[in-house]
Amino acid sequence: MTQGKVFLLPMILHEEGWDALPTDVIKWIQQCDAFFVEEEKTARRYFKKLWKEMVIDNYSWYPIHKVEATQLVAFKDLLRQGKNIGIISEAGCAGIADPGQILVATAQEMGVSIKPYTGPSSILLSLMASGMNGNLFQFHGYLPIDAMERKKKIQALEADTLQRNCTQLFIETPYRNNQLLETILNTCKPNTKLCIGVDITGPNESIVTATMAYWKSNLPELHKKLVIFLMGT
Repeated sequence: MTQGKVFLLPMILHEEGWDALPTDVIKWIQQCDAFFVEEEKTARRYFKKLWKEMVIDNYSWYPIHKVEATQLVAFKDLLRQGKNIGIISEAGCAGIADPGQILVATAQEMGVSIKPYTGPSSILLSLMASGMNGNLFQFHGYLPIDAMERKKKIQALEADTLQRNCTQLFIETPYRNNQLLETILNTCKPNTKLCIGVDITGPNESIVTATMAYWKSNLPELHKKLVIFLMGT
C-alpha cells in the first residue's frame, strides 16, 4: 500500500486574523484523514469555523503539545496505512517553533511526501516589517527565567548583534512581557534597536522599531498581549 502524505497546515495567529490565511486551507484540510495538533480544542474550533460542514468526529485527533513515543507509533502506523495526516501548530506555521517538527523529522526518515503550506508566522512577519537584517537572523524562543541568566543572555545577544549585524528574535509568555522589556531596556546600550511586534495580524497590530533610548521614554503596555521582540542595528 502507498504511504500517506503529511500536510503542514497554516493556523491563525490572532483570533481576528483570518484575512492572513491562504484561500486554499479548506481544500488542504479535506485531503486529511487524521490530525496531530498542538492544542486539540483550539484546532477543532478553528476547523469548524473554516469549514462549517466538517464532521469533527469523523477524524482521528492526536495532541502533540509534547511529542511522545506513543504518538510517534500512531503517526507512523497511520502513514503506513495510507492515511494522510494534517499537522497544526499554535504558532501559525507547523514545524516552526513548534513540537510538530519531531513528526516531520519522522516523516522524512520514512520517505513520506510532505506538503508544507505557509500561514502567518510572527517570526517572519515581524522580521519583514522591522527594517532589521533579514539576511542573518536567529530565533531563540523563550529567554531564561532566572534574572541573572536572562541578563547574561540579553548581553550575549546584543554583543552578537553588534558584532555580526545579526537580528535576534525572542518571545515571552504574555503575562511576563513587561518584565522582559524592563530587563532589556536596563541591560542594552541606548542606541541598540528593538522592534516590538504586538498582536500581529490582529486589528490592533503594531510593529515598531526604535532605539532602546526611545522605548525607555515611550514605554508600551504589553501585559497579556501577543508579543515578539527583535534586537538589531
